[in-house]
Amino acid sequence: MKKVEAIIQLEKLEELKWSLDKNFDTTGMTVTQVLGCGNQKGLKEYVRGQEIITTLLPKINVSFVVLDEEVDTIVALILAICQTGEVGDGKIFVSSIEEAIRIRTGERGKEAI
Repeated sequence: MKKVEAIIQLEKLEELKWSLDKNFDTTGMTVTQVLGCGNQKGLKEYVRGQEIITTLLPKINVSFVVLDEEVDTIVALILAICQTGEVGDGKIFVSSIEEAIRIRTGERGKEAI
């Protein structure tokens, strides 16, 4: 099992959710509003003539635990939807999951996800 985490732009969330529901048997996802900075280095805005530099920008962190064989397909889907070619598109992280346990039933492994 793998955990796929994607930090994406806010406006891409609904399209990503719709596409995942349509194309996969995903049983669940976790969505978190986050703030972060990277290569984008923030935004410069002017409010009432005063320069404001925002260094932490709002993003969405979407995470799933999936079977190993689904990882490449899900990553490709995230890239297809969220990649604009501009700075600030986000990042995808893939990490190994040793065990998954459903609290309600005690199921483990594949059955728990």
